Amino acid sequence: MAEKFSLSKFFGMNDEYDDDYAEEPTPATKSTPTPPTRPNDSRKVVAMRTAKPNASHIAICEPRIYSDAKSIAKQLTNGDAVIVNFARVDEAQAQRIVDFLNGTAYAVGGEIKRIGEQIFLCTPHNFEVSGDVAANLGTQVTR
Repeated sequence: MAEKFSLSKFFGMNDEYDDDYAEEPTPATKSTPTPPTRPNDSRKVVAMRTAKPNASHIAICEPRIYSDAKSIAKQLTNGDAVIVNFARVDEAQAQRIVDFLNGTAYAVGGEIKRIGEQIFLCTPHNFEVSGDVAANLGTQVTR
């Protein structure tokens, strides 16, 4: 009678267990590994660059159309000061933008100041501005 074909016999593997192999007994209790200890070093490590949580930010904007006032107002409501240069808009548009920013500054408890012929500084409540540049706009310094 013909012997039954088996893949394990074809590849030389025996179906019987190898008696030489013995399983290692498993320990009943496992020991938890201890973390490696560092040598006691008295020096302190300090980061050179630290983040400033209360860092102030001043943005500079030059609006060209009235709809640019929305992005300026968003920066103001986010707590950033904004310097606005109205050199590229006509006088009527500039007046509308200043009126809008006046309302925004009032809403956030801030203020708006003229610091140049066509330049305004809009600040939220957490900025303090000292000095008055607008009083000196009409006078020129001659040497």
